[in-house]
Amino acid sequence: MLDDGPVLARGNGRSYGDVCLNDEGTLLTTRALDKFVLFDAEAGELVCEPGVLLSDILDLVVPKGWFLPVVPGTRLVTVGGAIANDVHGKNHHRFGTFGTNVLDFRLLRSDGTALTCSRDENAELFAATIGGLGLTGLIAEARLKLRPIASSYLEGEQFRFDTLDEFFALSEASEASHEYTAAWIDCLAEGDRLGRGHFMRANHAADGGLDPAARSLPLAVPLTPPLSLVNRASLRVFNTLYYERQRAHEVSRRWHFDPYLFPLDSIANWNRLYGPKGFLQYQCVVPGNEARAASAELLKEISRSGQGSPLVVFKMFGDVASPGLLSFPMKGATLALDFPLLGERTFELLDRLDAIVRQAGGRLYPAKDARMSAEMFEKGYPALDRFMKQIDPVFGSGFQRRVMGRAR
Repeated sequence: MLDDGPVLARGNGRSYGDVCLNDEGTLLTTRALDKFVLFDAEAGELVCEPGVLLSDILDLVVPKGWFLPVVPGTRLVTVGGAIANDVHGKNHHRFGTFGTNVLDFRLLRSDGTALTCSRDENAELFAATIGGLGLTGLIAEARLKLRPIASSYLEGEQFRFDTLDEFFALSEASEASHEYTAAWIDCLAEGDRLGRGHFMRANHAADGGLDPAARSLPLAVPLTPPLSLVNRASLRVFNTLYYERQRAHEVSRRWHFDPYLFPLDSIANWNRLYGPKGFLQYQCVVPGNEARAASAELLKEISRSGQGSPLVVFKMFGDVASPGLLSFPMKGATLALDFPLLGERTFELLDRLDAIVRQAGGRLYPAKDARMSAEMFEKGYPALDRFMKQIDPVFGSGFQRRVMGRAR
């Protein structure tokens, strides 16, 4: 294996860039490592192999009244991938990141050693592996902390808001009372409509059963059209209709956790809508003291460009610190959306967005990146030097070679 170039563990391949690609070496596919080792339904702890999907875990633990403290926007990621990218969800202000709720894991290094890593044992390697993009070795199994629930349903409210100031006011008012908070933003709105959207907040309900999945059948995009169906004209129509679909300022809602937390899992092959050229996803975070001004500049730049997507997620991160050295969240505002690939126009727009994020002291999310510069990465992650000391010398990735060359 050492003669075949660097190696990299790959889970379900749900990252949007090259953190799970290794064009100059070997990929170790981990999906077959999908065994549950232990489920303690009394203590709320789970031990499993790295190829277990989050959907598998939810199917097992929800009927017993347990839930993963943190889930990303899809349940179709592996435990190993969730740790390597230190994924986050809509409740960062309560439970932090996925890695915040990892108790320990067993890590296989290329020198043949198998190390137990936790906050107390091999602590620096533990911190480097959480959010470490698979570069510190192969996670053989992990022990996760679960949280109790009484129902698989969520209860809360959905608000229609007209300005960014309204969004920030809703977020601030909801942080103490609601676990899950996030907003959809109309990325083409401008002028006095800039930042308009829908804000959703929810808590786990006290009743309603413990069904691990919603009962509706998934939809599917059957084929890839010759051109992207996501363009300025279609986006403007969709965003207007979506914004106007809720006429009242506030509506009480009840959701099964599935459509609320994993909306895109209900549409198979949704990426085909972007046509054969595909898309680039972009997610950034800007710190709290710069959140209002920087978010407004980002949305103005996107609106002027006419580029963007119907799925835009805007939310606030709290101050729960992750143990991961390269963890993406910081206390502040995060914006995530897709951009149909239009050649240089798209890359030039993303460079302009990078400049706003960099000026505000923010950073980009490696799991959703395919083009950030080494300089952008190094400035955004001040613990990079500490992390580099923990990289396994045999492990590497396309992302690592693209943005960590100077640091290494």
